[in-house]
Amino acid sequence: MPIIVNLDVMLAKRKMRSNELAERIGITTANLSILKTGKAKAIRFSTLELICQILECQPGDIMEYVEDDSSSQ
Repeated sequence: MPIIVNLDVMLAKRKMRSNELAERIGITTANLSILKTGKAKAIRFSTLELICQILECQPGDIMEYVEDDSSSQ
């Protein structure tokens, strides 16, 4: 998938554990894990907003677009 989720990087920079973030944004640790591993198909803007608010970051700090090699052929 061309969208890479770097949530682990921001959690490490903020010295925060996944379960703390999940509790603070009101989602299960299982759903946060799905997001962190890039297996999520979508994210609500309200959830993204809370993540950015709590981690004091921008959406681009936790997600990036990487062109898929197979799409350019």
